[in-house]
Amino acid sequence: MKVAYYSPLPPERSGIADYSALLVPALAERLDLRIARRGRFRPRNVDTSLYHVGNSPEAHGWIVDALRRRPGPVVLHDFVLHHLIAGLTVGRGDGEGYRTAMFRDSGVLGRLLAHGVIDGLVPPLWETRAEQFPLTREILIHARGLLVHSRYVEDHVRGLGFAGPIWRVPHPAWPKPGELADAQLPPGRRPVIGCFGNLTSSKRIPQLVEAFARVRGEFPDALLLLVGQPAPGFPLDAVIERHGVRDHVLQLDYVDEQTLWSLIAGADVSVNLRWPTMGETSGTAIRALVLGKPLVVSDVGWFAELPDDAVEKITADEHEVDALAEILRGLSRDPALRDRLGSAGERWVRREHNLDRAADAYVAALEGAAGRGQMQAAVLGEVAQAAAEVGLGARDSGVKAAGEALSEVGLGD
Repeated sequence: MKVAYYSPLPPERSGIADYSALLVPALAERLDLRIARRGRFRPRNVDTSLYHVGNSPEAHGWIVDALRRRPGPVVLHDFVLHHLIAGLTVGRGDGEGYRTAMFRDSGVLGRLLAHGVIDGLVPPLWETRAEQFPLTREILIHARGLLVHSRYVEDHVRGLGFAGPIWRVPHPAWPKPGELADAQLPPGRRPVIGCFGNLTSSKRIPQLVEAFARVRGEFPDALLLLVGQPAPGFPLDAVIERHGVRDHVLQLDYVDEQTLWSLIAGADVSVNLRWPTMGETSGTAIRALVLGKPLVVSDVGWFAELPDDAVEKITADEHEVDALAEILRGLSRDPALRDRLGSAGERWVRREHNLDRAADAYVAALEGAAGRGQMQAAVLGEVAQAAAEVGLGARDSGVKAAGEALSEVGLGD
């Protein structure tokens, strides 16, 4: 198969770029892969085009533009795409496009809210209520099938009425690095609690800092390691100061891939919380599992689908900080517990997220997508021929009924 591949790639600072850097060589062993390049190469004469869509307009805007020109199967990395669609409409001066997207999502109420946002009467929804207005239909109307990483996303796109094929494929796991440089952490600081990836309120950073402050009551030499760029407007410094842990937090902005692996390996526990979830799958969580590190996650979305014996799960409710502090204390006290949890996570991720298994799942999905197009064309051709043979015209009711029947089985619009 000849497949055009649309995705951000390194050196772009994108988790999906790192994902594709891992996946592309494995796919290239199985397919004739043609890599699309932003603003330059657009593959032609291919059997299908595969589009990776995430929530960043900077990383994925050009990919969505290509998808609109030539629909194809989409790898949906996030269910909530409000940030993406807002960037491609309001961010480009297209207020009407945003109003239309909000109307398609939530009817008249959505359009009125969009008017309010554009006129400055309502706070930007992408900052305050994105999960309530996912705007995912703006991508689904162009998708000729979806590749997803979780039942959560599959169920939610079905809930939006998407009737096309959906393939659930595992997020590929990186091979375990053989040699890792020293993480260069402050000496004598144990335990080290690590959180990796962009720092936002939805990653429950305020709750994590508060829980860490409580853990220090028993472990005064504990260190909280925050690795990632704080989101614009996120008051990270104020959160740290409020809980009096300034001297016990090491915050690093973006780091290269090798350094990231070293820092994850240097942590005793990795914490990866979410609420609300955008339906994302976490590459940093996968890395922690690959390294056999005990992982603490929120019991929501893809994270809730991780095995109960391989991770610790926290519910995002009024008891969240209490539960998180208790789990961190327990893991900090008991090296054997950390080893058991980390080993279970590593065994699971190597079995279920094996790179070859993920690449084979991709190939099966792409073959299905390409074959579906050929089958659809053949069936529609036969129906058109039969309609012509019995004298049906384009405006006859029989043609409309045939179209409705084809639509019901996913073969027509």
